[in-house]
Formats: sequence, C-alpha cells, structure tokens
Amino acid sequence: MTTSLESDRAARTDGWWRSAVVYQIYPRSFQDSNSDGVGDIPGIVSRLDYLAELGVDVLWLSPVYRSPQIDNGYDISDYRDIDPLFGTLADLDELIGRAHDRGIKLIMDLVVNHTSDQHAWFIESRDPASDKRDWYFWRPARPGHEPGTPGAEPDDSQAAFAPSVWTHDPRSGEYYLGIFSPGQPDLNWENPDVRQAVHAMMRWWIDRGVDGFRMDVINLISKPAVLTSRGPIAAAPSGMWQIANGPRLDEFLAEMNREVGLDAQNLLTVGETPGATIEVAQRITDPARHELNMVFTFEHVSLDQVGWNKWDLADLTLPALKDNLAQWQYGLAEAGWNSLYLDNHDQPRAVSRFGDDSPEHRVNSAKTLATVLHLHKGTPYVYQGEEFGMTNAPLTEIGHYLDVESLNYHTLAVATGIPEVDVLRSLARKSRDHARTPVQWDDTPYAGFTAGVPWMPVNPNYPAINADAARRDPGSVFAHFQRLIRLRHADEVVREGRFDLLLPDHEQLWAFTRTLGDRVLLVVANCSSAPAEIPPDSLPGLDGAELVLGTHDDAATSVLAPWESRILRLTSAG
Repeated sequence: MTTSLESDRAARTDGWWRSAVVYQIYPRSFQDSNSDGVGDIPGIVSRLDYLAELGVDVLWLSPVYRSPQIDNGYDISDYRDIDPLFGTLADLDELIGRAHDRGIKLIMDLVVNHTSDQHAWFIESRDPASDKRDWYFWRPARPGHEPGTPGAEPDDSQAAFAPSVWTHDPRSGEYYLGIFSPGQPDLNWENPDVRQAVHAMMRWWIDRGVDGFRMDVINLISKPAVLTSRGPIAAAPSGMWQIANGPRLDEFLAEMNREVGLDAQNLLTVGETPGATIEVAQRITDPARHELNMVFTFEHVSLDQVGWNKWDLADLTLPALKDNLAQWQYGLAEAGWNSLYLDNHDQPRAVSRFGDDSPEHRVNSAKTLATVLHLHKGTPYVYQGEEFGMTNAPLTEIGHYLDVESLNYHTLAVATGIPEVDVLRSLARKSRDHARTPVQWDDTPYAGFTAGVPWMPVNPNYPAINADAARRDPGSVFAHFQRLIRLRHADEVVREGRFDLLLPDHEQLWAFTRTLGDRVLLVVANCSSAPAEIPPDSLPGLDGAELVLGTHDDAATSVLAPWESRILRLTSAG
C-alpha cells in the first residue's frame, strides 16, 4: 500500500520545478478565518480553490512558526511549532494535504541564519558555561571600554533594523551578534552541532509532507574569519553586504543538501542571497555541485537606489533593468537556474514600482510586466495580489507605517538631519509595508479579508481592485496570469528555450527571443505610458508571425499602445 508521503514524493519528479510557477503567501495578510484581523492557516485553506483556478504549482508560505513577531515571524522561537496567531500544526497538516489533493505543492520559509532571542537555544546560550554558548556569536566589549556603555560594542557595524549589530547581555557581560536586530541573534554555523540541529529540523518538516524550502538570507550563514575567531574585533565588516557569501557557504549548502536529502528527494530549494553575484549564483545553482536549485538575486531590485542604501532613491531606466536581467539569463544559461520575481513581501508593489498604477494604465502595465517576467527563462514567483494588480498603499505620514525596517530608517534618518519630507518620500516608494496590506478579495468591508478589524489598513482602492472583480473579467490581469501560467506548462520553449535580448538600448521597448531548436518565440513589450513604434527591420521574422498572447486586440501594427505586449511565434529561427 502506498502511503500519502510516498505518493507526495513520487509526484516530485526530477527537475519538476523548472516548469512550475510559485505563489508566495504572506499569511498574516492573506485571509483571516477567525475575525481577529490577522490572516491564518485555515484562511489559506479556504482559498485553495482560488489558487488552483489561477493555476499555480507551488505555495511558498512565509513563516508561521512560533515567534515574538518582532519581524513578522522572521524571528523564530520554535522551529517545530506553529504560532497560535496562525493556527496549529494540525491546521498546517491539513493545508499540506488539501494543497496536495489539488496538485499544489508547498514549501516552507527556512530562517536559519538567525533565531529569535526567545528561542530555547539562545536562552541557554546566554549562560557562559552552557554547551550552547558557541551556538551564537559572543564577543567581549571593545578593549578599554566598560561593557554596556556607549561605544563599547565590539565594532561600529549597523544592523539592518537597529543602530548596531551588537547587543550587550548583562547576564553574561558580553555582546551577541544580530545582523538584523537585537531580537534576531545570528547562529554560529561554524559549530557542527548547530548545523546538525538545523538538518534534523528540516528532515522533520519533510516528513510532514513539505516539498522544499525558501531559505531566508542563506548566503549570510558563513561569516568571515574576523567573526569566526574568538576575541576582540579588530577590523569587522560593516554590515550585511560585507558578511555575505562567506568562505564556507558552498560547503555548508552542499552538506545540508546531502544530510537532508534535498536533491535525493527532488525538493525545491531557493536561497535568498542578498549581495550574491552571478558567479556566486552559478556555483550555488550548478546541479553538479548539489547545493540549491535557484537563488533570489537582488541586483534588479537595487537599480532604483544609490549604492547599498535602499532609501537613497535613483531613477530607474528600462535599458538598465533589461541589461541586468539579461546578464543573469546569460550567466546562468548553462549551469544554474534563475528565479524570476518583481514582487515579494520585502518589495513595494511591482505595478507601482516598475509599471504605471494610474487608472488608465494599471491593468495593461501589470499584464505587460507579467509577460516580460514569465517569458524569461527560470521559475516565476507570483506574490499575493500581484495576479490582479494590487498597488502601493497611500502611506503619507510616519503613523501609517508598521514595519520595523521602515520605522528604524525614519528614526535614524531624521536624527541625522535628513529632512522628514525626503524620508517620507523614500518610504512611500520603497517601504515593505506596501506589500503587506491585506489581500483585496472583494468590495465588501475590509475587502473580504476579515470580519474583524485588520491588523493593518486595507488599501482604500479595494472596491475597484480586487480578486472577485478580476476573476469575472476575461480581460483582467488575473486572466492574463492564467494564460501565462498555462503557456509555461504547455510550451517547452518557454521553459527551456535560449534567451537572447534584442534592442538593449531602446528606452521604451523590451524585446527578446526564446529559442529551442527551430522553434522561436519573440516577446516585444512597450514598457512605457506612451505609444512606441517598432524600428523597421529591428526584430526578426515578424512576417507571418503568429500571436500567441497579447494584451491588446489589434496586434498587427508596428506601433505598440502604451503598456502593450505581444508574444509571437515566429515561422523559423531566422
């Protein structure tokens, strides 16, 4: 007799994720089932038919583990339990089973660069005599300074969400490392006991039926030698980007793959890798190295900022965006695999950032951005609400923000003399809060997200922009996503074809081909809010080309309407 777990594993054929489309769920904002204003696991279960209708293959579940919720669940206090805010282990088991019944797989968010400061491991580590002391990074005060006094931190590095990466612990008299915040102390992966504990936890989840892991900031787990040697910090790196891609990263990932059986069980693995270069990604995703299937690159979502500071705004040009994504296509063409995304829980809404969210152009720009993204080579990721064109929220004052990163930036920036009007302008463009407003299901109060009061306000445009309206409109963004997903499932050229960028310097048109043998698809998209003419003789094989999917009815002219895109099947490779 075949068990359910054996059946689930049998459904994961070699390389199945290459043809899959992943849908990310941010649980607290997806669907509330018990009227407490916070989304939960039973709420997700209630929307599985919607996700099946959309056609996605995989659900990526952002953290639902027990957590103090300092960083909305990315500070985990118990890896093997569910936070009561979201439900129970039984609820999660039901979600996995019901998703599998619909042919949808589920991957968990794996947050193992750090834990919560309320995790049992860390609580025990605070005792200098504990055998878990070296499960985290503990360091003495700077020489000549009294522990706990200003300036006594081992170095001057700033955390992502706090003034310092070092936090003084009065109980032990030393400082611990937390790259993100004091509530998120970094695990010491140099300690083999830490790695073994993580591997055991991952196997435990696999045995419950999960189909893989999205690995949070996984390229930070190997720290540079200056942090792994015990003692005073003489020349510490100053921040996350300098800590990324450490000397033992590939070793740790290969060990994880082997010990957990990631490749052996055909699990989907995607690493979030801030600061990773194409060369690093090639190594991590090369199948011969048995590390991860794919990584999330950050370069394309950093093009609208100056340097490493996301809040220092810069203009984004289409040629720069095309070139960056093309370089990743070329870089991972032979050994490796791309993940494709514009939206997620850490980014502002794609249609507001890369498109035009005005009433006139929102629908077509959302469609065209999806066309371009889904026709690149790799695995596409859809973030909740993206499939019907949710936009940034009208956040105009600091009281509108909830996210720890946004609030910390406001405090530090104003304290250093940056005018508040400039701070608020940056927040309005880039805050993570834009991605976290509740999903707009319909035009009823609170957009059908909850019968209570939502944990954060619903975007007021929900009466016009919602899933229910989109599902009933054959010309909607939702319908376009359905067609793109069906095309990926049906057409091998979309999945495996060679990518070639055309018209790289054109300020309006994004054009490229996907080629497999003698089969060629041409994508041409007007990524602007003005008409754009295709330059004569600039694109191959237009005579006799077949329209596979377009945003507009009339696709025979050489002029593309604002935010019009076309996928064309050419008659030959020439």
